[in-house]
Amino acid sequence: DVYKRQPLWLWFLEQYPSCFFRYFTVHGTSSIMKHLALILVLFLTAPAIAQSQTESFESYYLQEERTLRISLPEDYDAEKTYPLILVLDAEYLFDMVVANARFYHRADRMPSSIIVGIDHEEEYLRERDFSFDPDNGYLTPDSDAFYSFLEKEVLPYCDKNFSVAPFKMFIGYDSSAALGNFFLYGDRSPFTAFLSISPVLPTDMENLVPSRLLDLPQQIFYNLVLEKEPTSDRQRVLQMNQSTASIQRDGLQYYFDQYESPDHTTVVAYGIGKSFDNVFKLFRPITPMEYKKEILTSTEPVIQYLYHKYEMIEELLGFQKPYELNDIMAIYSASHKKEDFESLRDLAEICKKQWPEQMLGDYLQGEYFEYMGEVRKALRAFEKAYQKNEIDFLTKEAAYDKIAAIKDDFGY
Repeated sequence: DVYKRQPLWLWFLEQYPSCFFRYFTVHGTSSIMKHLALILVLFLTAPAIAQSQTESFESYYLQEERTLRISLPEDYDAEKTYPLILVLDAEYLFDMVVANARFYHRADRMPSSIIVGIDHEEEYLRERDFSFDPDNGYLTPDSDAFYSFLEKEVLPYCDKNFSVAPFKMFIGYDSSAALGNFFLYGDRSPFTAFLSISPVLPTDMENLVPSRLLDLPQQIFYNLVLEKEPTSDRQRVLQMNQSTASIQRDGLQYYFDQYESPDHTTVVAYGIGKSFDNVFKLFRPITPMEYKKEILTSTEPVIQYLYHKYEMIEELLGFQKPYELNDIMAIYSASHKKEDFESLRDLAEICKKQWPEQMLGDYLQGEYFEYMGEVRKALRAFEKAYQKNEIDFLTKEAAYDKIAAIKDDFGY
């Protein structure tokens, strides 16, 4: 029965999903490869780090001049928008953040990003900028001035001078991570994502951070990274993790990573790349695990997963990302597996719009009409597909076989 025939390439997808999700087969890494990746980051991105620039900034709130380290994407285009990553303790964090960001972008695991760093090389700067009242945990006048410098000067400066997307990420370590948490205390945070590496917690912060993450009415990605060795704040950080992990709120994505081997210094290198993996998961193509655990188990039409994914990318990152062929194939497979043929119809329209010269959209539309029992419409759709260009695995032979099968079965 032509309506119930399973396309050969759908069978192949079900038998060997890695062939169609080949991106993740190529980039899947063993523990050895993960260590090699750290070496590759240094060698592949060294020229990009050298391209970073510094700018002097005269601060009204600090009443002094501070230096900003700025790294723009290699393909920077003022007509596009880019996530902004703000890095404190930049004298030793900045280059690692830039290296990881460039490496992940080249692997198509995160978008090109603008990275801005602020040094605290002089110890008195750290003690002054990251000082907290020991009695109540509030910012001191000095740290409040630095907080205002970031919020009211650095961020507006970046928005004015660069093409910054709505998505902003804060990266801090030790005391600077604690200062970053104060951006959660307002009615709305200017940052969408946080990486807090082995934070030193002011008084009561282990309770205030979970409370604010629960109450904030916005999308937040919060990454907490901790080493296993004992520190003075370790138990309080673990308490903060336990409270935050129990939060049930739409829009909060929380990640906690505790590492066995690294100490308080080396944990930094482990946390940066992992946080990019967590935060920019949405940007990456659909994985086989995501396909099985999220798409196939959802009660919504499978096309809704695709719509939601790309709407979130546009909302957070400020640009429309073209549909990945990998993602199209994941939704195609799920629509067949769940017999959700209305999603197949919508998927065909997406493909016709994005790849008008290729045969994929018409081919999928032909399959939709097949399953709906509209044989003449199916035949016309496959004939249109045959006249267009092949795309990836889909060949003219596949369209011809469909045309021949319909004509043989129905005598057209």
